[in-house]
Amino acid sequence: MENIFTYCPHCGSRDVEFPNFVRFLCHQCGFVYYHSIAAAVSVIFKKEDKILFVVRNIDPDKGKLDLPGGFVDPDENAEAAVCREVKEELGLQIVPNQLKYLTTQPNHYLYKNIPYRTMDIFYEYPLDTPVSVRAEDEIKSLQWIPISEIDLGKIGFVSVRTVIEKYYLNQ
Repeated sequence: MENIFTYCPHCGSRDVEFPNFVRFLCHQCGFVYYHSIAAAVSVIFKKEDKILFVVRNIDPDKGKLDLPGGFVDPDENAEAAVCREVKEELGLQIVPNQLKYLTTQPNHYLYKNIPYRTMDIFYEYPLDTPVSVRAEDEIKSLQWIPISEIDLGKIGFVSVRTVIEKYYLNQ
């Protein structure tokens, strides 16, 4: 992938580089911009031998399986973010003290041709109530999939595939 910036935002020079998409360097004025990772959260709702997946209705990975969740907002902790995202996407009110931390995984999130590196934080949460899609612009549908029938090739993000494989399929 080529540079996402063509000009230095400080001096306007074209003598710039963005090695490994970690930091932007201007060789003319010395401006440095660190493209830090973003934090994202996901929750795994498990009922009996099934896991709840959402089918993405937007890119990246439109039409692929994902887990409920999203990005952490500024000044928000991960637990508050996952509760907010679940409320927005599914209309469910979940509480932080019932979240069970599972793991983290690095991920790549290509949005409008800008590569974002993320640290995805995964939780488990007990669910015994019916659930439906509230954010239809983001989620096409919901699927409760038996663990034995999960097809990793249908899951969009590498981080989600890795967690599902490591914690559920290889047990």
